Amino acid sequence: MEELKAKVLLVDDEADFLATLAERLEARGLKVSTAASGKDAVGKVDDQNFDLIILDLAMPGIDGLETLKRIKAKQPDAEIIMLSGQGSIKTSIEAMKLGADDFLEKPVKISELMAKISEAKDKRLLVLQSKSVKEIEKILHTKGW
Repeated sequence: MEELKAKVLLVDDEADFLATLAERLEARGLKVSTAASGKDAVGKVDDQNFDLIILDLAMPGIDGLETLKRIKAKQPDAEIIMLSGQGSIKTSIEAMKLGADDFLEKPVKISELMAKISEAKDKRLLVLQSKSVKEIEKILHTKGW
């Protein structure tokens, strides 16, 4: 299996879960940052870009859906996977409408999560490539070459 050199932000209010998952992802070559609250996550998104954000749905304070909205407002093309302990269909539909790319139920299988991270990274690369192509076309167009 090839190493994924992706930058991931993990957001969850359960400290043990956060530490364990971060460790397991780092062991697979990912660069992981963690946030223990929605507020913390939104702050980190201000400072840097991530290939993927893994976001817990049920958190005290700013919940997962609100955090998702705020992150998408700052970085519309952020790839976001929602995690949910209580697999509510209604909430997952809501999250997808707000721009989440995927939804996984806790306890999360690391193999499943790695597959999703890989997909999200490929998708993000495609988005960034098509953006840079558009930028180049725009420059060429405005320069009149």
